[in-house]
Amino acid sequence: MTRLTGKTRFLLILMLTIALGGCQSMGKLFGDREAETETLPVEGMYASAKGSMNSKNYDRAGRYYQRLVSRFPYGAYSEQAQLELAYVQYRQSKTEEATSSIDRFIRTYPTHRHIDYAYYLKGLINFDRSSGLLLRLARQDMSARDLGAPTQSLNDFADVVRRYPKSRYAPDARQRMIYLRNLLAQHELSVGLYYLRKDAYVAAANRGKYLLQTYPQSAFDGDALALMATAYTNLGQEDLAAGARKVLEANYPGHPYLTGSRWPDGDGFLSRINPFDGK
Repeated sequence: MTRLTGKTRFLLILMLTIALGGCQSMGKLFGDREAETETLPVEGMYASAKGSMNSKNYDRAGRYYQRLVSRFPYGAYSEQAQLELAYVQYRQSKTEEATSSIDRFIRTYPTHRHIDYAYYLKGLINFDRSSGLLLRLARQDMSARDLGAPTQSLNDFADVVRRYPKSRYAPDARQRMIYLRNLLAQHELSVGLYYLRKDAYVAAANRGKYLLQTYPQSAFDGDALALMATAYTNLGQEDLAAGARKVLEANYPGHPYLTGSRWPDGDGFLSRINPFDGK
């Protein structure tokens, strides 16, 4: 066996050190994130994810939350991580993923101490889906409007108020319900006016009646009554028209339909709802 001289040994050690340093550098470039998520204990994983979420680094937070749940599927940290992962996905506008995460959380942990927030977050996810609807109301064909998201959001916030009336999230849920109820009532009025313009008076009257029954005390009750009175008049049903006018006079004496002002006023009624900016 050939013996290494001191100089040769020194050169080999130097080459090995350089090689190892290169590997470590490559690891820092490509592997540190993966290595850390594989070696941190659950407490460290959660702290890193939470810190990233608080600093709005949602990509990193989502990566750490997902790996935490995968490595540590049971326990308090995993439960909280799943809830906060849904929030992170919501903030990333990953609507489908956020919905899936929050639905899974609600099914799995129905008695979790933050279950009220889970229902509230579910409402927020669907609320954001409907945020552009108000701007599209005057531009779309009545039959083409998808009201699934605002309807689901209204039901979600109603769940919060009904199940957890003393929750810290209940007051905001109630305010969003008011906004959504008005938004949906506004849609029904739009459809009713559409039918009125098409001389489909029976359909117009039915829309007004549906609005009053489904979304009572909305910002559009007076318009629904005016719609019914107009439709019944055109149908020659004077008794029904007089009844609608009588209720309108008793509750909305200054309504344009009664004062001779222009009604319906095109899309002017859209201004009665201010976009909800509370998030």
